[in-house]
Amino acid sequence: HLSDLFCSLLGLLYQEYRDKSTREEIETRRLQDSQTDPEETSPSEETPSEAEPTSTTENKGPPQISLLRNSNSRFNLWQDLPEIRSSGVLSILQPDEIKLQEAMFELVTSEASYYKSLNLLVSHFMENERLKKILHPSEAHILFSNVLDVMAVSERFLLDLEQRVEENIVISDVCDIVYQHTVNHFSVYITYVSNQTYQERAYKQLLQDKPAFREVISQLELDPKCKGLSFSSFLILPFQRITRLKLLVQNILKKVEEKSDRESTALDAHKELETVVKACNEGVRKMSRTEQMISIQKKLEFKIKSVPIISHSRWLLKQGELQQMNGPKTSRTLRTKKLFREIYLFLFNDLLVICRQIPGDKYQVFDSAPRGLLRVEELEDQGQSLANVFILRLLENADDREASYMLKASSQSEMKRWMISLAPNRRTKFVSFTSRLVDCPQIQCVHPYVAQQPDELSLELADVLNILDKTDDGWIFGERLHDQERGWFPSSMGEEILNPKIRAQNLKECFRVHKSDDSQRRKLGSRNRQ
Repeated sequence: HLSDLFCSLLGLLYQEYRDKSTREEIETRRLQDSQTDPEETSPSEETPSEAEPTSTTENKGPPQISLLRNSNSRFNLWQDLPEIRSSGVLSILQPDEIKLQEAMFELVTSEASYYKSLNLLVSHFMENERLKKILHPSEAHILFSNVLDVMAVSERFLLDLEQRVEENIVISDVCDIVYQHTVNHFSVYITYVSNQTYQERAYKQLLQDKPAFREVISQLELDPKCKGLSFSSFLILPFQRITRLKLLVQNILKKVEEKSDRESTALDAHKELETVVKACNEGVRKMSRTEQMISIQKKLEFKIKSVPIISHSRWLLKQGELQQMNGPKTSRTLRTKKLFREIYLFLFNDLLVICRQIPGDKYQVFDSAPRGLLRVEELEDQGQSLANVFILRLLENADDREASYMLKASSQSEMKRWMISLAPNRRTKFVSFTSRLVDCPQIQCVHPYVAQQPDELSLELADVLNILDKTDDGWIFGERLHDQERGWFPSSMGEEILNPKIRAQNLKECFRVHKSDDSQRRKLGSRNRQ
């Protein structure tokens, strides 16, 4: 087991490391973006985000690198370690190899920081005697889930990483270790993250129903050990870590020499991590989606032939009110408000249901169509009364015939959001990076954002996205480079990347990271178009 000395010598809690690291990444990109040539960026300016907190652990045998011997030292970079400085290795290694060493070192030191935070979650919160007396075992189980398994996995992973660092002052590789642990042990993350919805609900309920619980948590949070961080920031650690780990491997992958063994192991590790992250996301979505579908089914009354709503492969993409235009399309009648009547749309991944709201929070369904048989068309600017109006065509509706609806949205962004959701393969304003042809506008996230609607995208600090579309009222439709997730977010959350060379570099790195699944994506793309 890792020694108490090791835990006491670690510097940053993972939350602090993560915040510091992403903010440095943002600043590095700002610096590069302001320069005329990205090649001018010196190594010292490029690496701060790539090697973070202070530490790895002391191993059982005599280590070659005593990373934690001096509790006052704060090493941010591999090249700042006294052992590295005195070895003369920095004068021998190529600058690219030094950057790669920093990227591998960050993966190790950040795992140590993460382990420290997990340890605090367990020892300070979960094992607190007062808290144990307040919580029923079933409540404690929902709140802490399998965090002990997660911590054991992190400990084993960290020991293997440290052993590798101690074998040689120049790290040979870490991605082979990441691969082995992801394949054999990281399924514990899927279990933990899938429980997240229950966990959040139970935590809110306990705060509301048990004043004693609320009081103990508040007192524990005030302990200097927690460094001002909340209990919930500790609970979310495993999900943040597994996502971050994938990005750290991407960072290594961008720096290894092409067609090398290290590239091969990094690609393998990345692919396995991506599988785990996707399974985590699916686990979270599955539960909330099922509940949402049951809730919608109860609200619908069919005026037409009934369609079964609940299905394991169906989920809600967007819902909301639009104005349907009736009557002749003459400019005179457009001045009357009665021309529009409210309708309500439920758009699922495979089905559109068109309703009118009726008393008692119910919706009467009067038309429907498979999502694949929808087409949209924007009306050219025809004055104020037709602002934000688009045509929705159902190639085959509930009566097996073609139907058209002229629909008016409340704003330009709402109109564009509906059009993109209804017909996802329609060309956007800017071409997606998957077309690989054009210099697409890009944005860097400088404020985190939590999605409020199903068609929105949650953003983490330092995410880089291609801008596929934007509206005059402050919304962007973007595609995140590291996972190709798409969605809307407020433009105020990011800063546009203006330097075309940096944009090109971001795309090049992205293609490299995802080259192992390129052929898969092309197959999927052609299947989606069909």
